[in-house]
Amino acid sequence: MKIKQIGVMGSAADLNYPKDIENIAFLLWEKLAKNGYTLIYGAEKDYDSLSTAAARWAKSGWWTTVGVTYGKTPDIRWAMQEYTDVIVCTGMERWWGREYVLVSSCDAIIAIGGGSWTLNEITIAYQKKIPIVVMKWTWWWSDKLADSYLDERYLTDTKRFPCTWCTTIDEAVNYLNTLQS
Repeated sequence: MKIKQIGVMGSAADLNYPKDIENIAFLLWEKLAKNGYTLIYGAEKDYDSLSTAAARWAKSGWWTTVGVTYGKTPDIRWAMQEYTDVIVCTGMERWWGREYVLVSSCDAIIAIGGGSWTLNEITIAYQKKIPIVVMKWTWWWSDKLADSYLDERYLTDTKRFPCTWCTTIDEAVNYLNTLQS
C-alpha cells in the first residue's frame, strides 16, 4: 500500500475546541508535510475548523494543501485560494456528499477530536478500508473510538483497519510510514 495523501479531519469551530488541540493540528500537518505527504482537508469558505486552521498554518510553511469543498461556484475557490493549492469543487452540498469525495481522495485519515461530521468521515474511511488514526486525548470521537473497529466486519474481512490510537504526532507519522509497501 502506498500512502501519500493524508486527510486531517477534525472538529468544527462551533465545538469550541481548546487552543492546544489546534496546536496539535498545526504540528501534525507540519510533520506530515516534512515527511512528504500531501495534505487534504475539507475546505470551508465561511466556517472554520481544525483542518482549515491547519491548512492556513501549512501554507505559511509553503507546504502543499488540497481542499475538497462543497458547491462549484468561483466565490468558494477565491475564498480559499490564499491557503489552498488545489481546490476540488465537488458540486455537492455542504455536509451531504462532499465528505465521501474528501475521504475517497485520501490514502489514510487522521482524526483530531471531532464531532458528528468527523464521525461520518471516519465511518466512510472504515467502509472503504482506508487506514484511520485517531489522536489520543484530543476529545470526542478520537478518544471514543481509540483502538477499536466500528463493527464486527473485521472478523471476516482482514483488510479492515481499526481506529489506531496514537499518543504523539511522531507516533502517528511513524504508523503511516509502516503502512508503506
